[in-house]
Amino acid sequence: MKIAVVIPSYRVKGHILSVIAKIGPTVHKVYVIDDCCPEGTGDFVLEKNTDSRVTVIKHKENQGVGGAVMTGYLAALEDNIDIVVKIDGDDQMEPALIPDFTAPIMAGEADYTKGNRFFNLDNIAAMPKIRIFGNAVLSFMTKLSSGYWDIFDPTNGYTAIHTDAIKHLPLNKISKRYFFESDILFRLNTLKAVVVDVPMDAKYEDEESNLKISKIIGDFLYKHGRNFFKRIFYNYYLRDMSIASIELPVGLVMLIFGISVGSVNWADAIRTDIPNTSGTVMLAALPIIIGLQLVLAFFGHDVANTPRRTFHNRYKK
Repeated sequence: MKIAVVIPSYRVKGHILSVIAKIGPTVHKVYVIDDCCPEGTGDFVLEKNTDSRVTVIKHKENQGVGGAVMTGYLAALEDNIDIVVKIDGDDQMEPALIPDFTAPIMAGEADYTKGNRFFNLDNIAAMPKIRIFGNAVLSFMTKLSSGYWDIFDPTNGYTAIHTDAIKHLPLNKISKRYFFESDILFRLNTLKAVVVDVPMDAKYEDEESNLKISKIIGDFLYKHGRNFFKRIFYNYYLRDMSIASIELPVGLVMLIFGISVGSVNWADAIRTDIPNTSGTVMLAALPIIIGLQLVLAFFGHDVANTPRRTFHNRYKK
């Protein structure tokens, strides 16, 4: 299989040549995507690089990491590449791990692989605590919106993908900026593609993150919520139906009914100072209990419904 590496480049002039030099001989093409870098990283690579595998593609306007990656994906499709690996140009991702990311895809066990820095407990202990907390929250939100319940570290940008999956992704609809990694997981789930985590060590050094939680939390909440409802509609009502398609709406209706009745009766009891009867209490409690059980049953089905059969093998010519 032909392997290519995509390197989105923005303010990485000081590291880019080192990253390229570390890419092993198993890689056929290297696409350096200059995302309108103010340092002129693309021109710098054209001037200093001696690796014949490297192609520099320059954006006239900054499109964000997602936009740069998708430019690389399109270039790989034109060159008939089989697997595309994405690494960053700031030398925080070890190119020596490329075989680890491509191996599950080559073996037919995955369509998309992504890094996970949380396998090694010693590495977790060395991480900033705010990163651990933020990643746990984002991971849970991504599990809900994407349907991949067995992955973690969703914002990890070290990824590999089979080009058969790329061909069926709506690249023009995928988020181009910070939400890119989470959004592509949602899109992959609509294809029933298999996603696998690859253990890797965390590496920070002089990295300075541009991701400010206070600025993106509202946008992330909205987009995760939107993707969750779209995924549920696509998978459980539009393209398929099962017992889970009944459990979720019935469970939600019973929960809302029970909570509403309970709240009204509780407020009335406080106002009149007359305790509610056992029958009135059960009228609220029973729908809540049954509704909660139905919603939990739906999520149990959703967890079990995580894709297991690879997309690129399923539709192999």
